[in-house]
Amino acid sequence: MGIDIVTKDDLLVFRNNLLADLKAVICEVVQKIPESPEGYKTKHVRAILGCSVNKLVALRISRKIRVKKVGGTLYYNKEDVRKLVQEGY
Repeated sequence: MGIDIVTKDDLLVFRNNLLADLKAVICEVVQKIPESPEGYKTKHVRAILGCSVNKLVALRISRKIRVKKVGGTLYYNKEDVRKLVQEGY
């Protein structure tokens, strides 16, 4: 069994290779993260429509406005909000 000697140059090469590999993995992960949803938050929809939270719930239940929940935050579909505004809600 032989003894391998590790020099500073070997450690620097290892460090550079490790950093390059980590950078590649991080870039892959970042590319897989979905973009922020296209939609308005509850506060903005209430301001646009001039309605209460209960009315928004009623609109969701009646399926007049679609919603996505991302991390505990509701995002309302922009097209549905536009349709409601055009209908004169």
